[in-house]
Amino acid sequence: MTGNDDLTVRVADDPAEREACFAVRKEVFVREQGIAEDIEYDAHDAVALHVIAMGADGVPVGTGRLLHGAAAQEGTGAGPDVGLLGRLAVARSARGSGVGAALVRGIEDAARGLGLTAVDLHAQTQALGFYQRLGYAAYGPEFPDAGIPHRSMRREL
Repeated sequence: MTGNDDLTVRVADDPAEREACFAVRKEVFVREQGIAEDIEYDAHDAVALHVIAMGADGVPVGTGRLLHGAAAQEGTGAGPDVGLLGRLAVARSARGSGVGAALVRGIEDAARGLGLTAVDLHAQTQALGFYQRLGYAAYGPEFPDAGIPHRSMRREL
C-alpha cells in the first residue's frame, strides 16, 4: 500500500499481522492511556479492515482500522459510502516520524478501493490538529469516549 526504505503500510491480512495490530493498540490505548481492554476491543474488530505499519526492521510501529458498510453507518450515522477510521495507534518510539500520517493515507487508500467517498473519524481532541493537517474537518459538539474528549471529523475522498 505505502512503502519506503523506513516504513511499509499495508492491510493486515493474516492472523499474525492482525495480532500485531492488537498488540500496538494494547500498548497505546490500554497501557499508556488507561482504557479498559473490554472497551478497546469490540465486535467490529472481526469485520474491520486493519492496517499495519512496519518499520524497516520488520517491527510493527502502528495500526488503524477502517469500518465500512453497516458497521460504519452504526458509528457515524452516515450513508453506506462513508467509512469510519478508528483505533489509530502509533508506538511511542515511532511518534513524530510520519507513521500516523502514513497510516491515515493507507486507510484512505483502502477506503477508495472499497468505493467509499468519505472517511469519518472520532478524534481525541488533543489530536485535532494532526487530523486537520491531513485534510479532516471537525463537526458537531465535543463528546466523551472511554472518558476522553473527542470530536467527529470528516474528509471527502
